[in-house]
Amino acid sequence: MGEDDGDLVRILLELISASGEVELQDIAIAAEELTVTFEGKAALSRLLAEELAVVSPETLLEAEYHPPVRTYPGSIVEVTLGAGRAEGGTRRHPVTIGGERAPAFHTFQEIPLHPPVIAGSIFDSAPPLPAPVRAFFGDALQDPCEWARLWVNKFGADLVDLDLTSTDPYIKDTPVQDAARLVEDLLQAVDVPIIIGGSGNPQKDAQVLPKIAEVCEGERVLLSSATLDMWKPVAEAAKRHGQVVLAWSPIDINQAKELNRNLTGYITPAQIIMDPTSAALGYGLEYAYSVIERIRHAALMGDKELQSPQAAGTANSWGAREAWKTDPTLGPRELRGPMWELTGSLAYLLAGVDLFIMLHPGAARTVKDIVGWLSGGSAPPTFRELIGVGK
Repeated sequence: MGEDDGDLVRILLELISASGEVELQDIAIAAEELTVTFEGKAALSRLLAEELAVVSPETLLEAEYHPPVRTYPGSIVEVTLGAGRAEGGTRRHPVTIGGERAPAFHTFQEIPLHPPVIAGSIFDSAPPLPAPVRAFFGDALQDPCEWARLWVNKFGADLVDLDLTSTDPYIKDTPVQDAARLVEDLLQAVDVPIIIGGSGNPQKDAQVLPKIAEVCEGERVLLSSATLDMWKPVAEAAKRHGQVVLAWSPIDINQAKELNRNLTGYITPAQIIMDPTSAALGYGLEYAYSVIERIRHAALMGDKELQSPQAAGTANSWGAREAWKTDPTLGPRELRGPMWELTGSLAYLLAGVDLFIMLHPGAARTVKDIVGWLSGGSAPPTFRELIGVGK
C-alpha cells in the first residue's frame, strides 16, 4: 500500500470517528483483506431492531372475510344409474349424480345434493394387471362376477364397471350372445348399478352395446361408450330400452358439445354422462383438468350442451409407467401405484367429476374418505391400511 493510500485510509477513519456515519459513492476498494469492526454491540442491536421494525408490524389489520358467493344461471343435470323394483329393475342401491349449482365443493355456496361415486373396474378377460392390484383380488380376477362381489362387499364400490374387452375381433372375438350372458350373470351377482363397456372396436361395439341394452332393459345401465365415430346405434338402443349413455370425447370441448348435441336428438339429457377423457399424472393431467373444469363452469353459466355430469376413468392412471415399473429409486410400487391413481382422481374431483371408474381399492376408498371429509364428515383415512403400509 502506497503513501497516498495510507493517507486515504486515515482520512476515512477520522471521518467515521467524527460523524459515526460515512456514505461513499462511486469508489472501488482493492484489498487482499478488508475488516469492518462495529464497536458497541448494544448500538448494533438497536440499529437492527429499528430496521426490522420497519418491515415487522406488531399487529395485523382486522378484516372480515366474505366468501365470493354468486348465483349461476345454469346447473348440472341429475342422472340416475340403476333402477329399483318400483322402476322395473332389480338394483337395491341406485345412485344419482349431478344437480350441482356451483363449482365443485364450493360448500360455502351449497352442499352438493349428491356426492361423487366410485365404480370398481373389472374385465371379462383380465388383462395383465400390476402386482399391487392383483394382490387385492387374487383368483377372483379369473371370475368377473366374483371380482365384482369383492368390489361391492369388501371395498364399498357404489357401482361396477365391466369392460367386455374380449369381444374385440383382434383379441378373442367373443360372440355377442356370450357377452350378453355374462352381463346377465353380473346383474345376479351384485345389486348395485352397472356400467358396461365395449372393447373399443367401433364395429363390434355397435353390435355388443345395443344387445346389452336389450338384455338389461329396466335396469338403467350405463352404456360405455358413444363416440363421434359410433354413437347412433348406442343412442337408439338407449332410447328403446331406457338406458344411460357415456359420451366419450378426446379432451376437446367442441367435440363434447357436438356429441351431446347428436345424442339429445334421441335421448334426454337425464340419460347422458360425459367422459371428456382423464389423462394420467405426467401424461396430460393439467390439460384434461382444465377441460373438465371449463366444461363445469360453462354448464353453470348456462351452456345446456355441457350440463351433463362428468365421469373420469382414472383406472387408466396405471397405464403410466411410473405407476407400475420396478424402480427402487421411485419408492415401493404398492404405495406409488395407488398414489398415482389417487392423485389424478383428486385433481378431477376438484375440477367437477361426479363418477370415477377406478382400479385399486386403496385409491378408491381414499377418494370416498376425502369426498366425505369435503362434505363435512370425518371419515377415518383408510389408504395405508388397505395397501398394507403403516399398519
